[in-house]
Amino acid sequence: MDDQLSLCIHKLEKQLTHLTTLTQLLDSELDALAAKKGDGLKGLAKEKLQLLNTIQKVDKELSGFDKSLFQQQEAKDYASKIDALLRECKHKNEVNAHAAHLAHLSVRELKDILIGVPSSVTYSQDGAVVSRNNELVKNLKA
Repeated sequence: MDDQLSLCIHKLEKQLTHLTTLTQLLDSELDALAAKKGDGLKGLAKEKLQLLNTIQKVDKELSGFDKSLFQQQEAKDYASKIDALLRECKHKNEVNAHAAHLAHLSVRELKDILIGVPSSVTYSQDGAVVSRNNELVKNLKA
């Protein structure tokens, strides 16, 4: 049983390390979103996907252990740290998804303004929202 517990603890430590790395990766992803660095996001997305696959693999390995091992205090301590990191990762991922959505809307609106979509929304001098019909790009020659 001690060998099984040691192996279980080792897997929990591994999972904790992977989740810590994911937390840092999500921070980098938010930085790239804020800086509007699309090329950096592609690499981060690939890295994130690989890391998530690794986390799922370790999780599957952990599910094969006897449940009584997780009642040991050392395993409980790791499990609570892992749960906290999972909640943190979930929150950071939701923040990043919202930031990506806002960036997408911003780019789409800019594109609509530049191509002269009839329902383009712009702002007046006093900051009020004004709907314009192609007035911004009427005399634009590309």
